[in-house]
Amino acid sequence: MEKIDNLDRKILNIVMKNARIASKDVAVECGVSRAAIHQRIQRLIDMKVITGSGYIVDPKILGFNTCTYVGVKLEKGSMYRDVVAELEKIKEVVECHFTTGPYSIFIKVYAKDNLHLMTLLNDRIQHIPGVSETETLISLEQSLNRQIDVQPEAKK
Repeated sequence: MEKIDNLDRKILNIVMKNARIASKDVAVECGVSRAAIHQRIQRLIDMKVITGSGYIVDPKILGFNTCTYVGVKLEKGSMYRDVVAELEKIKEVVECHFTTGPYSIFIKVYAKDNLHLMTLLNDRIQHIPGVSETETLISLEQSLNRQIDVQPEAKK
């Protein structure tokens, strides 16, 4: 794998804060040409350091007012892939993690309200073959949401 240098890290920190920033503005901030920025960003995409770009939509504006984390216990850990395939069919499930600890799977779910959440849990998630138990944690407020900080490497 190619090495990420401090210019790459500086570029990453800038574009993570604003993915729509013009290459010329990144170039000015980094003190290099716009072509160099374009090449660096393309290289970071090719290396899969940058894995996507897009718009972040606020679920609450769309009427999804309840953000919930659900710990899912499975009958057998080997059922993980089959359960994930079923969770993918539920559009309100936006994240899914295979975890250690008391749960096999930890998911993030957006629901319009508590009634919608109850329907998702009782009629959809808990009916997936292999799911033996769920525990629900409702998020009252998101206090922090950020990307990992890409610090420059210390000089050797």
